[in-house]
Amino acid sequence: MEILRDPLPSADLPRGGVVTIGNFDGVHRGHQLLVRGAVEHARALEIPAVALTFKPHPEMVLRPEVGLKLLTNASQRAQLLALCGLDALVEIGFDRRLAATSAEVFTREFLHLRLLPREVWLGADFRFGADRLGDVELLATLGRELGFGVVGVDPVSEGGDVISSTRIRRTVAHGHVEAAWLLLGRPYFVDGDVYTGERMGRKLGFPTINIGVGDGLLPAHGVYATAVQIPSFGRVFACVTNIGVRPTVYENYRVTVESHVLDFTADLYEEPVRLFFLRRLREERIFPSSMALVAQIHRDVEQTKLYFLQHGLPLRGLVLR
Repeated sequence: MEILRDPLPSADLPRGGVVTIGNFDGVHRGHQLLVRGAVEHARALEIPAVALTFKPHPEMVLRPEVGLKLLTNASQRAQLLALCGLDALVEIGFDRRLAATSAEVFTREFLHLRLLPREVWLGADFRFGADRLGDVELLATLGRELGFGVVGVDPVSEGGDVISSTRIRRTVAHGHVEAAWLLLGRPYFVDGDVYTGERMGRKLGFPTINIGVGDGLLPAHGVYATAVQIPSFGRVFACVTNIGVRPTVYENYRVTVESHVLDFTADLYEEPVRLFFLRRLREERIFPSSMALVAQIHRDVEQTKLYFLQHGLPLRGLVLR
């Protein structure tokens, strides 16, 4: 998949294709249905399948005080969209000037002039342009004049409610990672680099890797059955992960993400890894002693092994995407 980020006016963009528009945070099941439908139709017409999206997320520009935490960064989003079979991803820089551009002007001056789509696909509830006045109906009206068709795809529901990025962010933030898996169609994951910690886990008999995850959305503090993808090994390993401030050992300490990789001893410092969240085991809590903490970690490890066994998953060589 070709990626064109904030293309200049002179950039050669893929023209005459099926274009799908959205923010696509998380690339959840609803996004996948939309994008894969557009890709399948483009293949039938033998024309390019193109996704048009924005960076940063519009809410980060329009409502910065909210402090929005995204499910995926730009690189992760592109990777997940590529799995849907797209030929190209066009990523437009979003700022207040673009936010003030009317839906009609955006459609005429960017969508039509630069991409010359044959069809445009978008979620039936997607809104764009100044004051969010652009929708499927407006786009269809302009499309009849400009020469492209418009397809509005209904949202996907789960449990009686529409699947949305907002819903999934809330689900992840509460630590309900199994529910997030169902909504995303894949385990929720974060990426980060392994860094040197205080080696407290090693002192307790459970060496951990400390993962720096940047500003991404983390599940609620607690202990999780997880799996970590280690590129240098080309494999995914079962692990137990703690997110929190380690209150038994420290007071008022920063939030850390620490994973004990089962039956693993290699040095991974400075290595990039991907951490998949499979099940929440328990909340983070204070233990009366280090011995009590160690006993609980033993139980966490056994619960994780049992989870993998019950689901027929290997502790090494797991395939997750």
